[in-house]
Amino acid sequence: MAQLLDIFGFVSVLLRGLILAFEAITVGGVIFLVCIVRAVPTRIPRLESLLRVFAALLAAAEFCSVAATATVLVNTTDVTWAEAATAGFALAGALIILGALIVAATARRLSADAWLIGGFACTLIVCGSVMGSHAVSRLENRWLLTGFTAVHHIAAAAWIGGIPYLIGALASDASSEVERTITARFSRLAMVSVGLLAAAGVSLSYFYVGSESALRGTTYGIMLLGKTLLTAMLLFLGLRNLQIVRTIRRGLTPVLLPLRRFAEAEAGIGITVFLAAASLTSTPPAVDVPADLVTGKQIAERVTPVWPLLATPPLGALSPVSQLTASPQQVQTLTLEPIRPVKSNNFADIEWSEYNHHWAGLVVLAIGLVALLARRFSWARLWPLLFLGLAVFLFIRADSENWPLGPRGFWESFQVAEVAQHRLFVLLIVLFAVFESAVQTKRLSPSKAGLVFPFVCAAGGALLLTHSHSLINAKEEFLAELSHLPLALLGVAAGWSRWLEIRLPVERRNAVAWIWPVCFVLIGGILLNYREH
Repeated sequence: MAQLLDIFGFVSVLLRGLILAFEAITVGGVIFLVCIVRAVPTRIPRLESLLRVFAALLAAAEFCSVAATATVLVNTTDVTWAEAATAGFALAGALIILGALIVAATARRLSADAWLIGGFACTLIVCGSVMGSHAVSRLENRWLLTGFTAVHHIAAAAWIGGIPYLIGALASDASSEVERTITARFSRLAMVSVGLLAAAGVSLSYFYVGSESALRGTTYGIMLLGKTLLTAMLLFLGLRNLQIVRTIRRGLTPVLLPLRRFAEAEAGIGITVFLAAASLTSTPPAVDVPADLVTGKQIAERVTPVWPLLATPPLGALSPVSQLTASPQQVQTLTLEPIRPVKSNNFADIEWSEYNHHWAGLVVLAIGLVALLARRFSWARLWPLLFLGLAVFLFIRADSENWPLGPRGFWESFQVAEVAQHRLFVLLIVLFAVFESAVQTKRLSPSKAGLVFPFVCAAGGALLLTHSHSLINAKEEFLAELSHLPLALLGVAAGWSRWLEIRLPVERRNAVAWIWPVCFVLIGGILLNYREH
């Protein structure tokens, strides 16, 4: 059970993010079929199949979340299985699962005569989701916040959740006239949704953040800023598509391929937004932690550039290896954060971590610079091989308590959630090297295998948003997030800009081709300035 608790924080945030994404695509699919597809004379079966798949995924993900939470409750408290089954989280999950199953069962009829049933099912889903939000737990302004949260969910579903169905409609065999009608109607729906989303988001931020100092000085605040920046990326891509739609309305061009490609990136970034939202729900609102506010002076001290540490401290100077077994008091205390023994880092521990980040930064900086040179020099196309060196370095150095440097065995080390995350990131880096080197040397098709690199890059950035840390020291958690959040955002930007470079028509690629190498250069610079004191 202690091992389950250790990974529960990370898994719960990841599951919550997937649930939010599947919820949006399910509710967004119902809205798309009812409000967009019903207006055209052609039935598009692939959209109905897509809706069934995501409704089923929503039900499955919610069931896994409820089951995991109930298991932790029953094994760490005096709660029985019967009591867990009637708890608030289980009732909320039941509403979501029931609504998702209704949508899956009626998807084929939604664009015809079952729109009332679809609306009822979506109401169940949104109500269940809102029941698990910060709004319901508030003592003040509960109903007002609940209303804003519901509007936020519905607007996000109509806009972001509808994008996969727009892509599916444009990839179908529908006539050009039907495609133009669908894009025009979805464009209008998206603009209304963006307005409602922004209004509800600003209103919620007013109650949950409360001040400018809390916005920049708490973990909740900077994560909210990160979510806002991701939404700004979505808006930029949406504006590009709006320009295309207006051009088509004027009869200047019938080509919809660029719109589909921008929509693909929108969908990917949209899923990342939901992961960021899930991280927010696992963090206390800024107004509730005034004592943990980090001052501007403390932030400036941490981010002011200094010369990187390039000499490693000896392994023997590090703190003694911590025990994996949690104490009875820890096991009896339910928490969504990973449970591990409290370990006070000494100066050598801090230097060890900083040394690792700084050398990793040098490698990433080199990758970005060489990738920029690859546009003029053929030898520079081998830049992906630098990833292998980074993977080996991180695998050996990332966790000093574990194999091969520490006494803890390879498989045993996976019991620590943070170590498991580090190993996953190493695997992602290896995938970078293998696939992208084959693409750059033309052994694999850039149009197909080349998509692995941007997808893994964007997925790594998205996963970094769920990277879990102990809440023992909230200020240190904030300062750690201060470096992780920009890395995540740059990773997402790099991945989807590279995706667009591959997928867009040749004449449009130059506008995005330089973005991802610059993102790598910036990631390297952030890592070179990483500090823990």
